[in-house]
Amino acid sequence: MTLASLPPWLLPALAIFVLAGLVKGVVGLGLPTVAMGLLALRLPPAEAAALLVVPSLVTNVWQMRPWGPLAPLARRLAGLLLGVCAGTWLGAWLLGAPVGAWARVALGAALIAYALWSLAGAVLHVPPRAQRWLGGPVGAATGLVTAATGVFMVPAVPYLQALGLQRDGLVQAMGLSFTVSTLALAVGLAGNAHFSGAALGWSLLMLAPALLGMALGGRLRQRLSPLWFRRCLMAGLLALGVHMVLG
Repeated sequence: MTLASLPPWLLPALAIFVLAGLVKGVVGLGLPTVAMGLLALRLPPAEAAALLVVPSLVTNVWQMRPWGPLAPLARRLAGLLLGVCAGTWLGAWLLGAPVGAWARVALGAALIAYALWSLAGAVLHVPPRAQRWLGGPVGAATGLVTAATGVFMVPAVPYLQALGLQRDGLVQAMGLSFTVSTLALAVGLAGNAHFSGAALGWSLLMLAPALLGMALGGRLRQRLSPLWFRRCLMAGLLALGVHMVLG
């Protein structure tokens, strides 16, 4: 393969994954959201989601450590995780892969919703009795959003933050939820013929820049206020979402 034969989106995609990894390194989340939002400016959302699979899976499995508390946490979140799988696969069957103008608008709407919720700083609380039945519907809704847009933040992240978990437990819970969402999305994309061997190869290539970005973000976190960095990030995602919806 010569330099001239490389796809024109390759270099921008490598830079985007460095940036998305940096965001995750600073604030602990946001790699799929940033990557999907920016990649979708150059690629169809289904192709962007396929590139995301390996970097998202590896970084989120890493985020699930330590392994000791993982089993009881998985049992607590079982309804949410099963709902994510069911919603993603149902959405992939009903909607197909996220392609076309509607997918771009849906992704923009998801970015707007996530950014507005984060900027509002709303604090929710889900009592233990409600967690027994609410996890499944929240997971199913997250799965449908994932199937339509490739983004698996809404409404899973607000729900997880409302469970009253300690910081380490919350980070681990998000890693677990994102890992299951990534695997479910990969299955949905494969079922719609959008995750081939070639797509897997390109996704593997995106892992190195994502890890580089995370390492840079970890260093940057020591010098920046994560709160202000997150606010600037959400403002950027909001502007990007509005552009995708109106454009």
